Amino acid sequence: MDVEVNDELLARARVHAALGEPARLAIVDQLLLGDASPGELGRALSLPSNLLAHHLKRLQDVGLLVRSRSEGDHRRTYLRLCADALAGLSPSGARAAPRVVFVCTRNSARSQLAAALWRRRSRVPVASAGTEPADRVHPLAVAAARRHDLSLAGARTARAAEVLHPDDLVVAVCDTAHEHLGASTPDRLHWSVPDPAPVNETSAFERALTDLSARIDRLAPAVEATGGTT
Repeated sequence: MDVEVNDELLARARVHAALGEPARLAIVDQLLLGDASPGELGRALSLPSNLLAHHLKRLQDVGLLVRSRSEGDHRRTYLRLCADALAGLSPSGARAAPRVVFVCTRNSARSQLAAALWRRRSRVPVASAGTEPADRVHPLAVAAARRHDLSLAGARTARAAEVLHPDDLVVAVCDTAHEHLGASTPDRLHWSVPDPAPVNETSAFERALTDLSARIDRLAPAVEATGGTT
């Protein structure tokens, strides 16, 4: 039987071919739930830099990865999975934690929105915090939450050092917080979500909320609740 080959079919075939190499599939597994720098990937997978660069290029060439410059340390870049190409491949039950804590720098927008979205999506307890918390939640974050039937009423900012417990699943939702946490919180996820506050426009907060919502939709089914510190 003849198969009609079109552009969409060819693109899908290239993605499958790229994932046919175990190291590249391992890279995708690492990035399914969070972003990472090339150095972090290399250490996690014990891949030398030249071999890692080769695999990353193959994945980028087929549209599976994109790079972004860190908002904290501008010398660093982070890799993000283009998850639309991998619909339905998120792992189930990949993490177990008594609580999820979303952390950003100021705890005034991204981490607050992420926690509100998480409460809607998962029964696992959630909190949010900042490495350098602001005095209040950003008004445009409150407005964005309201537009999507989420509540930030009564939300207050908090310092990460006073909120985090050793057994929390920590998700750093900004580059600067990820870099500030460093070795003090070694087992965490990182989401490179651009900070909407400097833009200070409704559209920027909408983009952040949309990004966070898609990521939480992938993470929530992969996290199982355990007993632990509350």
